[in-house]
Amino acid sequence: MKMPPGLRVVTTGAADGIRRRLLVPPDAAPTAPAADPAPSAAPARRSASARLPGFSTGLRLALGALTGWFLFRQLLRLEEFLTLLLLSAFLAVSLEPVVAALCRRRLRRGWAVAAVLGAFLLLAAGFLLLVAPPVGQEAGVLARRIPLWLDQVHDHHSALGRIEDRFHLAEQAKSALGGSAGPGLMGGVLGAGRLLLDTVTSVTVVATVTLYLMAGMPDIKEFCYRFVKGSRRGRARELTEEILARTGRYMLGNLVTSAIAGLATAVWCAAVGVPYAAALGVFVALMDLVPIVGSTIGGVVVSLVALAVSWPVALATAGFYVGFRLLEDYLIMPRTMKFAVDVHPFVTIVAVLVGGALLGIVGALVAVPAAVALGLLLDEFVFPHLDHR
Repeated sequence: MKMPPGLRVVTTGAADGIRRRLLVPPDAAPTAPAADPAPSAAPARRSASARLPGFSTGLRLALGALTGWFLFRQLLRLEEFLTLLLLSAFLAVSLEPVVAALCRRRLRRGWAVAAVLGAFLLLAAGFLLLVAPPVGQEAGVLARRIPLWLDQVHDHHSALGRIEDRFHLAEQAKSALGGSAGPGLMGGVLGAGRLLLDTVTSVTVVATVTLYLMAGMPDIKEFCYRFVKGSRRGRARELTEEILARTGRYMLGNLVTSAIAGLATAVWCAAVGVPYAAALGVFVALMDLVPIVGSTIGGVVVSLVALAVSWPVALATAGFYVGFRLLEDYLIMPRTMKFAVDVHPFVTIVAVLVGGALLGIVGALVAVPAAVALGLLLDEFVFPHLDHR
């Protein structure tokens, strides 16, 4: 190749090790070979930061643990509120079939909820009409007998006087109440008042939230469906409706078993001469709605009332309730739940025991619907996946 006139050849170096020949004018200043770039400080920074991932990971773990502990403590503070909310949701779901049936009869949802509330208030008023007169009568008899009992306590020749001389029950009662000043009595009165206020508040909260959930149930369900992907939303809607339907049937079955318990109590009390048979039957029916402990409490109360007749009648009543409890737990309740929610009796018993151990009465109440929902979810998502593996 012929070099153009007036130019000269200059050889340069580069950092990548390639030498290049350039054509420059003769009067151009000589160019120094390109110097290699200065060593970067990145390796030093990388070596210093190489130790940071362990520290940052530990810091993130510590912050996550502290955040989890804080949220856990807040949930413990909200335990009572969450329990009441769960109970309200269960009651609203249980009453949903009744409200839906009224709505299908061209009744607006607000009026349907009002009709259900009115029916509940009528039942409560009927129960009070049955219970209030005998309770008031017995309270009056008790108030008239207290002075007589006090006189007998101070009479050393009476049965109560001899018991007092031997066991000193009056002194023990005074010490339990806090002496003559009565601070223990005042604390007991305040504690009873606080318990009554908490009970009234809890009942009011549950009733209010239940009414709001019943009135807005369709909108609440549609809002929850929006969190499911559109391709699966239809199936999620079907599963939810099936769970709600079975929960309603479970509540219906629970009402049937409670009615059987109340009717059996009324018949037994009328047969053996225990007073207030109708009121005690209604009381046992209401208590039997509470799983595990409800029928036991009802049986204890009826047995104590039977003491007004005689000791043999009271013992016979206690034996009747022991036998009825076994019959209800292992025959009536499992078979009714099998028909209502299609759950095996063994699963029903285990679910009630586990729910009662975890959340008490509320847990036992919602245990069977929770078992139904879990079974449907397993049949829909888990078992088909395992069968095709």
